[in-house]
Amino acid sequence: MTIPLNIPITPVRRKPFDGRALSEVTAELTNEVRELYTADEVPWVIGYSGGKDSTAVLQLVWSALKELPAEQRTKPVHVISTDTLVENPVVAAWVTTSLETMAKAAAEQNLPIEPHRLTPEIKDTFWVNLIGRGYPAPRPKFRWCTERLKIKPSNSFIRNVVAAHGEAIMVLGIRKAESQARARAMEKHEKRRVRDRLSPNANLPNSLVYSPVEDWTNDDVWEFLMQVPNPWGYNNHDLLTMYQGASADGECPLVVDSTTPSCGSSRFGCWTCTLVEQDKSMSAMIQNDDEKEWMLPLLDLRDKLDSPFGFIEDANDPDLPPGKKVPYPRPDKPARDFRRMNGKVMLFNDGAIHGPYLQKFREAWLRDLLSAQTWIRTNENTPEHVRNIELITLDELHEIRRIWVFDKHEVEDSLPQIYREATDEEFPGGPLDEQLVMGADEMEILKELCEGDELHYNMVRELLSVERKYRTMTRRAGLFKALEEAVQKGYYEDHADAVDFAQRRQKLRDDFEKNLTLDEEITLDAPA
Repeated sequence: MTIPLNIPITPVRRKPFDGRALSEVTAELTNEVRELYTADEVPWVIGYSGGKDSTAVLQLVWSALKELPAEQRTKPVHVISTDTLVENPVVAAWVTTSLETMAKAAAEQNLPIEPHRLTPEIKDTFWVNLIGRGYPAPRPKFRWCTERLKIKPSNSFIRNVVAAHGEAIMVLGIRKAESQARARAMEKHEKRRVRDRLSPNANLPNSLVYSPVEDWTNDDVWEFLMQVPNPWGYNNHDLLTMYQGASADGECPLVVDSTTPSCGSSRFGCWTCTLVEQDKSMSAMIQNDDEKEWMLPLLDLRDKLDSPFGFIEDANDPDLPPGKKVPYPRPDKPARDFRRMNGKVMLFNDGAIHGPYLQKFREAWLRDLLSAQTWIRTNENTPEHVRNIELITLDELHEIRRIWVFDKHEVEDSLPQIYREATDEEFPGGPLDEQLVMGADEMEILKELCEGDELHYNMVRELLSVERKYRTMTRRAGLFKALEEAVQKGYYEDHADAVDFAQRRQKLRDDFEKNLTLDEEITLDAPA
């Protein structure tokens, strides 16, 4: 038999719920939810992001609890939503309003559902770490943001619930159809289930995971959301509209047959995220809706964080051939100190591993961020509901100022001036004159005396700051050690000298270890 070639093959996708009636599927799941809820006294914690999956799960639980007699609705159901403070502003506003509506509806319907908006600690926020401490923009191999912004706040809340009740059940909108990695992880935990539908949580002891929509597809989720009314009074059609706006082509159709494309690829997250090549959802929102053009400064700033240089020519950079422009493997490399956070020079492939952002770049990020916030607030085309947008909080600004002045010894105290220039307002923080070794004018004179030698200037500035700090102490123990560390940081003439010194030191260490006798090795290793 001859098989004809070049015939287009139409992908076959299953019908929602494998052709089963929606009412049958929801009745089966709500019965399951009620059985699990009434089986013990373990409190529930539902993860809610405001997206389609978590909304579907919360609707199922809400509807199931409504059908229970009041005397059986005894244990709390905590709904937690983690706001990273750099969420897509449209989504953040949606979630905040949803939580407020949810709390009111739960009280009116006499349901034990308690919404909670969680935020990271000030020391863990995105801007405090990037602008304050100088952490480089997150990358797949240095993904410092997820743990601090999302995992720690939710885990802390869950641990408190476990501490109070001994155990907790987490109800999540995770689905196998999201990705192959998610499917493998969920199937792995299924094998260790302690009872039907409850899997162990690999990261939190004494907590179990219940995922009621784990076998649903994107089409199943939208079919449910569009046909089952939202029980706390929110409008799921507005949620669909938000997903439509975040799709490049503006399309997000309901599934009417097996050839209709699904609306599952719209992903929302932090507008500052540099773990993806492009913020497609924000770009699509701006493209599809003229009213969202106020988000353009955010998109520009995000792209600048991701690739602040692209191609660069810098005569002072020893890694760059003279007079040439070349792309860097990490385009932010010239913006970063060649020393690590602790001042040490570490080598990789005979080159220095770059550390935190330099002062002038951290100041530039802050100025750009505050300027974007000011532009959005004052632009006549900005919608009324975002005119008071806060891209960075005052608490974060106070912490950044503290880190710059007291941890990094940047005693110029430049933050108030940057704030004033970018916002045309005075910074709402007291002066630090009594705590500074010198004022900004004196530091400018010092910089002139150092004749452009940044390493020399930074070292002298830190020495003065350390002496000022210890002068106010009753006991000055540790002063000489702190002074020595400051000198060691600025010991080098430049980047090349630092790399050369580290290479020679490494060679001496290798030669020493190579020439050790067996007895010497045993003697040297014994104390460790």
